[in-house]
Formats: sequence, structure tokens, C-alpha cells
Amino acid sequence: MTPSFSTYLVNDPFGDPGLYVEVKWARRALLFDLGQNDALGPTRLLRAGEIFVSHTHMDHFIGFDRVLRVALGRGKTLRLFGPPGLIANVTGKLRGYTWNLVDGYPLAIEVKEFHPQEVRSATFLATEGFAPREASPRPRSDLSPARPFLVLEDPMFAVRAIALNHRIPSFAYALQEQFHVNINKERLHAAGLPVGSWLKELKQHLWQGQPDDFRFTASLYFEHRREEREFQLGEVRDRFVTITRGQKIAYVVDARYDDENEAKIVELAQGADIFYCEAPYLERDADKAKERYHLTAHQAGLMARKAGARELVVFHFSPRYTGQGEAIRREARAAFEDLLPASLSPGGRGEGEGGI
Repeated sequence: MTPSFSTYLVNDPFGDPGLYVEVKWARRALLFDLGQNDALGPTRLLRAGEIFVSHTHMDHFIGFDRVLRVALGRGKTLRLFGPPGLIANVTGKLRGYTWNLVDGYPLAIEVKEFHPQEVRSATFLATEGFAPREASPRPRSDLSPARPFLVLEDPMFAVRAIALNHRIPSFAYALQEQFHVNINKERLHAAGLPVGSWLKELKQHLWQGQPDDFRFTASLYFEHRREEREFQLGEVRDRFVTITRGQKIAYVVDARYDDENEAKIVELAQGADIFYCEAPYLERDADKAKERYHLTAHQAGLMARKAGARELVVFHFSPRYTGQGEAIRREARAAFEDLLPASLSPGGRGEGEGGI
């Protein structure tokens, strides 16, 4: 199966947090957190139309300015989602600049912040000097503070969040593909049909839940000709498509390890194909981690195992461990695989760099 999402950290594990998720075949991306993002070129940033902010501590939000600068002057809408206070934080960022020459610019910024009882939203238009237009709050239907709630629903996927305790709400996110559409190219070729953009249309119809008797016209591009052909969705699906479980990505940063946070994280990340989890501290410094409302590598690995994640990627390492990146990965891996971490064995202290 070719995954629908291609994911990678914006920076190295000692840099600012950020996860870039490319939606394959769609020229579209999602961005989780807005730390320093110079590593992303303008093209990648412009593809990230939806941005999910955990909270607005500087290392998670300083990259907003660069996104704004790259998007300014483009016919684009940026959509930001996050915790209470996000609208005020975006307003403050925008008020830090003078906008007397942007009245012809087409950029729009839409912000949604999720409170325990309601959702607040605001729109900022370049044509209005980014003065905030706040809409009336709407009540939330999913009011359980212990359960993940829906932040964005797309025909292809959904993004859910949960509020974690970081002395302020810090949102963790899960991206879940509705289901995965696998195209059998050998059967296509045997039927004399080409691959191409018409398959994107086919997938969209399936994700949208169109009925089997739904008919659609697609443009087929052969080697020397273009042809319009009508298809019946159910027939095409039965001949050329296999439906499998959708891909799931979890992203967790900045949370203290306690029973409530653990239960929330394990539920959010349940069955994740890739679980991106912060690991700023080694377990030997668990008291410091608790004091600073952060996780240890051992705790990250333990929760990944409890969640049944297929792969764990740890990041957001504290600079106090510079040169000990491999020790952090090793401790997380040991807890994930239910082994005794070297850092917890008598006298054990790992050094070095590497990947988990």
C-alpha cells in the first residue's frame, strides 16, 4: 500500500517542534505547529493551507511570521486551528505590522479556537488591514473533556484533538484517513485504461460516499489522444479498487506525565501508524520533566506501546542533552518494545546520535 500521507519533522529533534504532512496526489499539505520553519521552502509552506497549533509558546508559534510573509500577496486562505487564546495571539501578531499598502492583496486568514463549551472563530482579510472579524461563538456538540473532538472534517480525512495539561491547554492531534483507496494498475492496463487525474476524481467520489449507481464523466489521457468516458462508480470500484484501513498519524507535544494526560494520549494515538511524541527529558530527570510539564523518553515509549502504535518517532529534545540524541531514542525504543532501557540499568548512560 502506498500511503496517502507523507510525513516528516520540520526540524531536527533538538529544534523547534513542527510536523509537515503532505497529502499525496493533491498538491496539499497540513502543518502541525508553527515553530521555526526556515527548513521548509516557500512552495511547501504555500501548500500548507491548514495549520494546527498545539499552543502559542514561542517555540511553537514563532514561525507564524514566515508563513504570513510567504502567503502575503497570494490568492490564498490560511486556516488555523488551536486552543483558547489563538485568536488573540494571531491578532497580536498582525497588529505588530503596518498594513497601509495591502488593500489589494487577496490573503485571508481564518482562525478557530476550541473552548470546553464552544468554538470561537475570526477572519482576518488583507483588504481590511487584517482587522479581526469575530463571528458569534457556536456551541460544541462533543463536550467530553476526556475524549478527542473533531477539529476538521474533510471527505478524505479527519483531524481530532485533545487538550492536555501543560499549565495551559496544549492540544495534541490525530490525523485519520477515512479509508485507503488502492488502485489495481495491472487491471487498469488490462482493461485498456490509463492512470491519471481521473483516478483522483474516482477516489473523491468514494470518500464522499456516492452510491454505487452514481455516474461520472472522466477525461482519459492516452498516448496520442484525450477521451471523455462515463463510468458507474460501483462497477469501477469492484473491478479496480480495494478498500483498506486508513492511515493514522498522531502528534503530541508539551504535556506532563500524569494519569489524566496519559489516558487522553493513549486514546488519541490508539492504533496510529506513526506516533510523533515529544521526549525532552531522559527518565533519570523525570522530576525535572514533571516540574516543567514535559515528558520523558521512557514515558513516550510507554504510551506508544499502550496505544498500539506501529511506529514511534520522538523529538523536541532538551538542549541539555546535546550530543545524547541516541540515548533519548534508545530509552524511548526500550519502553516501546517493553525492554529495560540502558538509561535505567545500573550506571547506564547512552551517548551518540541516530534514529529510532
